[in-house]
Amino acid sequence: MKISQLLTIEPGMTALIGGGGKTTLMYRLAKELSDVGTVIVCTSTKIVAPDHIPTLTDGSVDAISAALHRHRVICVGAKTENGKLSEPAIGFEKLKQLADYVIVEADGAHRLPIKAHAAHEPVIPEGAGQTVLVIGADCFGKPIAEICHRPQLFAVAAGVDLRATVTPEIVRRVITAEVLGDRLYINKVENDQNAANARALADMLDMPVTAGSLKTEEYLCLR
Repeated sequence: MKISQLLTIEPGMTALIGGGGKTTLMYRLAKELSDVGTVIVCTSTKIVAPDHIPTLTDGSVDAISAALHRHRVICVGAKTENGKLSEPAIGFEKLKQLADYVIVEADGAHRLPIKAHAAHEPVIPEGAGQTVLVIGADCFGKPIAEICHRPQLFAVAAGVDLRATVTPEIVRRVITAEVLGDRLYINKVENDQNAANARALADMLDMPVTAGSLKTEEYLCLR
């Protein structure tokens, strides 16, 4: 089954937060959803402009509509000084009116598999109908200080030392403390140990949980 189906991505705006593969997930969802509708990918923080789909910077309503008609999947954002894209100038509510699906990368994790969130994070746009929290299963069995973005905040939320090894229980504590995403995707589940950790975490949570690998395109609904 497709990851968009397992995560039950519905028309409207979806925010992706956390770490462990948000950008890859965003483009995978866009590819799958383009079979049933038009898709805009964008960010509320900053992302590198993609080179595999058309990108509009500060596009007008007419320009975005025309691009969607031609390509079905586009990226929209405002240029920044360092060459990345930031929040679209046209606004997220307007984007929701132009495409069937709007997928927003709404968080940053410095390419690390897990993170804790500062007071200003994540940047979930108003109007997002669903929020997918992403973590990488490669976090398990490694010290918080080495594998986590904002490790001090993570350790405090989990009630452990920075040197503590990440376990399903520790991740559960942080997810429960933060109360952010309404569904969880555990990425990089590519061996038996990671699969066991993913199942253990899913069993502790009261939210939909999907696990798998965006690399191998193999997924499983755990809860």
